[in-house]
Amino acid sequence: MKQQFKRLRVRTVTAVAALAFAANAWAVDPFTVRDIRVEGLQRVEPGTVFASLPFRVGDQYNDDKGSAAIRALFALGLFKDVRLEVQGDVLIVAVEERPTVAAVDFSGAREFDADTLKKALREIGLTEGRPYDQALADRAEQELKRQYINRSLYGAEVVTTVTPIERNRVNLTFSVTEGEPTRIKEVRIVGNRAFSEGTLKGLFDQDTGGWLSWYTKSDRYSRTRLNADLEALKSHYLQRGYLEFRIDSTQVAISPDKQEISITVNITEGSPFVVSGVKLEGDYLGKDDEFKSLVKIRPGQPYNADEVAETTKAFTDYFGNFGYAFAQVEARPEIDRANNRVAFVLAAAPSRRAYVRRINIAGNNRTRDEVLRREFRQFEASWYDAEKIKLSRDRIDRLGFFRDVNVETTDVPGAPDQVDLTLTVAERPTGSLQLGAGFSSAEKLALSFSIKQENVFGSGNYLGVEVNTSKYNRTLTLNSVNPYFTPDGISRTIDLYHRSSRPYEDQGGNYQLITSGAGLRFGIPFSEVDTVYFGGSAERTQIKPGTNIPAAYLAFAQRFGYTSSAFPLSVAWSRDDRDSTLAPTSGSLKRVSGEVGVGGDARYLRANAQYQHYLPLNKQYTLAFNGELGWGKGLSGRPFPVFKNFYSGGLGSVRGFDQGTLGPRDITGSSIGGPRKITLNTEVIAPFPGAGNDRTLRMFGFVDIGNVFGENEQVNFGDMRASVGVGLSWLSPIGPLRIAAAQPVRKQAGDRIQRFQFQIGTSF
Repeated sequence: MKQQFKRLRVRTVTAVAALAFAANAWAVDPFTVRDIRVEGLQRVEPGTVFASLPFRVGDQYNDDKGSAAIRALFALGLFKDVRLEVQGDVLIVAVEERPTVAAVDFSGAREFDADTLKKALREIGLTEGRPYDQALADRAEQELKRQYINRSLYGAEVVTTVTPIERNRVNLTFSVTEGEPTRIKEVRIVGNRAFSEGTLKGLFDQDTGGWLSWYTKSDRYSRTRLNADLEALKSHYLQRGYLEFRIDSTQVAISPDKQEISITVNITEGSPFVVSGVKLEGDYLGKDDEFKSLVKIRPGQPYNADEVAETTKAFTDYFGNFGYAFAQVEARPEIDRANNRVAFVLAAAPSRRAYVRRINIAGNNRTRDEVLRREFRQFEASWYDAEKIKLSRDRIDRLGFFRDVNVETTDVPGAPDQVDLTLTVAERPTGSLQLGAGFSSAEKLALSFSIKQENVFGSGNYLGVEVNTSKYNRTLTLNSVNPYFTPDGISRTIDLYHRSSRPYEDQGGNYQLITSGAGLRFGIPFSEVDTVYFGGSAERTQIKPGTNIPAAYLAFAQRFGYTSSAFPLSVAWSRDDRDSTLAPTSGSLKRVSGEVGVGGDARYLRANAQYQHYLPLNKQYTLAFNGELGWGKGLSGRPFPVFKNFYSGGLGSVRGFDQGTLGPRDITGSSIGGPRKITLNTEVIAPFPGAGNDRTLRMFGFVDIGNVFGENEQVNFGDMRASVGVGLSWLSPIGPLRIAAAQPVRKQAGDRIQRFQFQIGTSF
């Protein structure tokens, strides 16, 4: 079979070579073409051939036009042989079509699925329905090998089998022998003096592996990851004064059996430099003092490349705030090698001031233009303002409708003082149908179902339905959010909900608290980053009696009835600038909310405040703080409703104690929570041993302090419970997993201890 296609290729090459002496091979006298006939077509349309010919019926034909016709037809890539024949004044175009690829299959491929490999071949032009070309098949083999090399499978072998079938078609089968992944045997750094080799190798994501390498794959070589590691190495030195640090060479050696790789990085550290001074040169628009306040470079401190980059960027951005879109800022070092000192000259050339002529939007196939334009703080026909453009881009990104958001600035031809902005977005699916399951040591099996659409009909509105069921809590919620209920950006949220819940410790009881209600909430933006929410709702709570019902619930029911109504008003504020919601390493989360019952049977005030902060100690370690305060009080001489109580204990509060069991108990011994809650958590988060810098698998040590107090109890810090322990956080394929092993260090008689706790949940 291979020999047959080699002969075909030889014929093609021969035909192409013949073009070089076509004029001498069969010269004909010029004549007027009366008719053109095409012979040999099977799938190619005749119009394709006629469109490529440099002459038509009635035109004068000569040898030059014949040679041009043959070249044009071969250039289509559809034919393996082309001939021109003349019968009188009739020109015959005889072609032999290339076979067409009928199917592409793979055997032995386990590392990639077939769709991924087909996509890679499609990008080089080999796909079903396209003409077969042996050269293209050879390229396909190389592309497949490249894909495997990217996965550190250097020993992968690919063999192509071509099977002709009817109607001049072929089937292609790529047989893959993947072999074993090539492992990193050794990583060496040569030339280091200031820092140990172990410290420098700790900056790398790639290493020689550990007992968790099967999960992290850190011992698989990747050129992209190595480049990132080299940048981390360079940044480490440049942040610590080594101005003249350089990477001299990087050698990657692979063993003869292609199973092991050795990496050697040769560096020259140079000497550490101290910044001796910073001065400004150029035109600073008469705002020298304002620009000086933006300087991050600190005289007397070791040179830090990040501080230099931050300073030049801050200068450029500040020029942009005044319309100077083309400002250039250069940080020129003046090096004193004799004393290992460096001074920086910040030279600025603001160039010309510019207006924004037009804002163009591209990529929003579903989302309406107005949804994007209403987030813009930069307006057309206004001065170019870099700060407003960045704010506009960030606001659009925070909508959550797009995978990627970019803003590009382009000059307007013939108008040196004008620019156009082009916003390019890549949309992502915003609708979801989810089935979920979760399991926790407290709530056992929980099932959930939800239908959500974050961008209904491209309007930017949200619509969602959620159903959740567990042993203790069941919820049915319908909510709708219009983020621009008014043109000024006031949002409106409508909530309908039905909840059925029991305290965590029910001792086999079957009583329930059933709450149904509806709420209306408005969000008013007071600044670009702060939004305050106001709202109100109407609720109906039913205490459904059953076995082991706490006395506190019976007492409330006897005073106000088993069914009570409430009309709470709420206000809340939130700000979240963490770098990640699943595995944060920096930033903070701030939330404050308040609720007051102004009518009905329940009159109360309930407030909650939470503050989280993540402080990166270095690339691997993070210090995290969490504080939460809850406070409630009955109004109009009424007690605080027991069904509004706070609970503490377990994951999310004070670990080491049974879930929701801290605080007051009634005469039956059941935990009933309380209207006052204090929780303080401190964690040191570190990579799991053997996992390198993988943020999806981390361990942590923690100290928890907290408790819940009754309405008539004095908040006594001597009654606070405390625990210490270690835990594991894993963003597993089946959902976020959190495990904690805790030892209570401050406890009292009667406390329910649970030293090991875990929780896992996902949508699938």
